Amino acid sequence: MKNSTRFQLMAMMFLLYFVWGSWYGQMSKYMFTELGATGTQVGNAYAAFSIAMIIAPFFVGMIADRYFAAQKVLGVLSLAGAAILYVLSEVKDPDTFFWVILAYCITFAPAMSLTTSIAMQQVTNSEKDFPAIRVMGTVAWIAVTNIIGYYEIGGTALIFKISMFTAAFLGVYSFFLPDTPPKPTSHTSFSDILGLDAFKLFKDRSFAIFFISSLLICIPLSFYYAMANPSLTDSGMTNVENKMSLGQASEVVFMLLIPLAFARFGVKWMLVVGLVAWIIRFIGFGYGDASSEWLLYLAIVLHGVCYDFFFVTGQIYTDSKAGEQYRSSAQGLISIATYGIGMGIGSWISGVVADMYTVDNVKNWTSIWMVPAGIAAVVLVLFVLFFRDNKIKATA
Repeated sequence: MKNSTRFQLMAMMFLLYFVWGSWYGQMSKYMFTELGATGTQVGNAYAAFSIAMIIAPFFVGMIADRYFAAQKVLGVLSLAGAAILYVLSEVKDPDTFFWVILAYCITFAPAMSLTTSIAMQQVTNSEKDFPAIRVMGTVAWIAVTNIIGYYEIGGTALIFKISMFTAAFLGVYSFFLPDTPPKPTSHTSFSDILGLDAFKLFKDRSFAIFFISSLLICIPLSFYYAMANPSLTDSGMTNVENKMSLGQASEVVFMLLIPLAFARFGVKWMLVVGLVAWIIRFIGFGYGDASSEWLLYLAIVLHGVCYDFFFVTGQIYTDSKAGEQYRSSAQGLISIATYGIGMGIGSWISGVVADMYTVDNVKNWTSIWMVPAGIAAVVLVLFVLFFRDNKIKATA
């Protein structure tokens, strides 16, 4: 792959995640402070992203991949998204906000798949070339959240306007990306996208337990994305967005440790470590405050362990269990179950729980965070008792 192509793809990833990082973690703070939203309304807004994640594979797999060049579809979606983001920044009613953020997410979710598709079709060696391209997304997330934190604009409509201008730039830039033509010979079907073929893997009890655990752990994961920012703000922490970016930094570090951890612990105990880390971080969020801020920092930095040791390890485990025959179906099934169904349910529950423990507009964050901690504990017990596999080995 030419260096010029590599740099183009790295810039593409940077811009995409700059767009996403501008608003995603800060949206709850904005809705609570500027729109006067309830917890349920905030939860619903985050669930909109999950709804879009369920729709996206059908759009990309059954329409975009077959009939249009991927970079052109990315350009059109990004420009449409920029226009919707402008409308979103002007909305003042939290119920209307839901429908506009849903419309925006429907343009953004396919872009995530399209950028991966563009990169994968352009690289020479995916294992060697793709990580350096994808990591620019994490760099972008860290960069934009630090900008927002430094200027203390996380609770204002500026988060959507930053995203809007970046999306517009990405839209124009996309038309200059390397040509990634449609695949007319592709025969992606409804069952392929749903990953129905991968249901055969459920004959393996350990894989079935892993699948159920992955879906359930996305419920507490949603609490983190939806409630961490306002929780940290209420704790008295300053420059919250800057400090939350430490979570993405730790994600990079622990990603590099995955090969060593596989050799040392095996897949089962890596997944267990990830689940234990979830419980510890929620306790840290629940009991940390201005007098024990180290607990809050611990909860933030544990993001790398939580995400990499469970979700990234889980992707590798799924790939090895599925083998060549069911690889695409299995990854599609896991993606819809976790980012779609699991996080969608979790986003809704997080809003309901936030309202349940709110009295006179004051949230009892300790009680709120004990709910996802309890869910993670149940998943941990389920996983330890019934998951037996501790090796990465293809079965197909």
